Amino acid sequence: MFADRHLTRMEEIMRSVRQDFEVALVEFNGENNHVHLLENFPPEVARSKLVNSLKGVSSRRMRQEFPDLIEHHWRAQRLWSSSHFAGSVGGAPLSTVRQHIEQQHPPA
Repeated sequence: MFADRHLTRMEEIMRSVRQDFEVALVEFNGENNHVHLLENFPPEVARSKLVNSLKGVSSRRMRQEFPDLIEHHWRAQRLWSSSHFAGSVGGAPLSTVRQHIEQQHPPA
């Protein structure tokens, strides 16, 4: 579903949305059907609001900018499923988490 050009633009959109929340996007990568984000955000930011904003804004902008995706992949005018996974890295070194995200296989 996602080609490299889609992921490049999606990263730009998501970095922009994060500025409104004062959240740092440390690492971004994706595959053809999902993305991985490593974020650093203050405890007062509600993760659910951040995720909803990221999904809503990116879906809307991607549909506007890439009409070819609409024809083949969007159902009910949505890019994302309603679910997401978030995990805490706790004591894991940041370099290990970053390496995992970098090793994803983005589409050509």
